[in-house]
Amino acid sequence: MDLALRLILAHFAGDFLFQPTKWIEDRQARKWRSKYLYYHIGVHALLFLFAFYADVRYWVGYSVIVISHLFIDIAKAAFSGKIAKAPLFFMDQFLHLLIVLIFVQYYHPVQLAFVSRERILLGAVALLMVTQVASIIVKMVIAKWNDRDSSTQPDPEEPSLEKAGTYIGILERLFVFGFVVTGHWEGIGFLLAAKSVFRFGDLSNAKDRSRTEYILIGTLLSFGLAMLTGMIFLFFLTKVP
Repeated sequence: MDLALRLILAHFAGDFLFQPTKWIEDRQARKWRSKYLYYHIGVHALLFLFAFYADVRYWVGYSVIVISHLFIDIAKAAFSGKIAKAPLFFMDQFLHLLIVLIFVQYYHPVQLAFVSRERILLGAVALLMVTQVASIIVKMVIAKWNDRDSSTQPDPEEPSLEKAGTYIGILERLFVFGFVVTGHWEGIGFLLAAKSVFRFGDLSNAKDRSRTEYILIGTLLSFGLAMLTGMIFLFFLTKVP
């Protein structure tokens, strides 16, 4: 665990603390020709050297981590503009951390027997439920009001982020699910209060009543599904090894 924390700290420091915006912009523009790419790799090489305590026993892991970081960053720069920034960023970070953790496991194996296949499958089902499945259920339940009352829909002249409502629903259900699983039910009340302030603050007119009720039904249904999923998850968690 100590080695893993040192390496992850070195990675985060190199990618987020000691990398000026100027370096990133130049790398995106000049790709592998950017001198700042190699400055960046040099910073990582130094940080990982400290993280490994310059111990020669780790020279293979050190070399592979630093060299792979170079090639992953070259690939990221090559795909910049072709793939959306967010997926590209997460893929980049995932690959960097995966290589780090592979070598941590290689040098200091950790037994993961306590994470059984049944628990992994149960967690996957629960996460799929609170994200995509719940989104469809909520849409199906409130669909009849979409067809009957145009006031439930946002004003087309008002600017709105694309699919923002869907992403907000997914995030709030993940938070609620996390609160239930960790036993922090009070967090659900805080989340609901915070959403009420931001979501219903501009719906004070009488003409907004239908839209307010529509949003409230969707919110309560969304929270209810997340809480139910969390409770079912905890119940079955005690039944699997």
